[in-house]
Amino acid sequence: MTTAKVGLDALLTPESSVLVLIDHQPFQFANLHSHEPTMIVNNVIGLAKAAKVFGVPTILTTVLEERGGLLIKGLQDVFPEQKPINRTWINTWQDPRVVEAVKRTRRKKVVMAALWTEICLAMPAIQAQGEGYEVYVVTDASGGVSVEAHDMAVRRMVQAGIVPMTWLAVASEWQRDWAREATLPALSEMLAAHGGASGVAYAWEVQLLTSAAGSRKQAASVAAA
Repeated sequence: MTTAKVGLDALLTPESSVLVLIDHQPFQFANLHSHEPTMIVNNVIGLAKAAKVFGVPTILTTVLEERGGLLIKGLQDVFPEQKPINRTWINTWQDPRVVEAVKRTRRKKVVMAALWTEICLAMPAIQAQGEGYEVYVVTDASGGVSVEAHDMAVRRMVQAGIVPMTWLAVASEWQRDWAREATLPALSEMLAAHGGASGVAYAWEVQLLTSAAGSRKQAASVAAA
């Protein structure tokens, strides 16, 4: 299958995407050294919330949960009703339950994030890409045991035709048009909570707009008096 790498069809839409979040568990975080761990926690929760805002089907999965720990609470809290698929396979795409869950969505653009990048992300991403899916990996919601391990994994996946993205880029492609007003309130709330400097800037903009509206209202009241 030839996938679009350029043009409008290469961009993500909520209707074409399915999100797979792999192994964001305590054991995996314990040896995460490519990124500051709290940044990955923030980003993967922001990504999950964005998926919920846009109605993107999201599949949660863990490996050896009984030894590696439950999914981090902030992520599980986004989908409290969903029980993660607990695997023994290191390669998520070799677990038929995960593959069937993706197939049931009838979507071909698979967005993935995982711990660790070089193993639990690279393996399923490369296999799924080879089986005809368009795979997008969220590099700042994933991490490896070292900076080199993460970087080499991303390079390897790019060579396989997989597209690397950041979580805010994914959310922005899903939104695409500021006229899509139905998702703006929840998207703005998510951005304020998880968008870092972008969230701070948004909060400042809201403050300025609120102050301006208040000043106009006060001026109008004085004029009327």
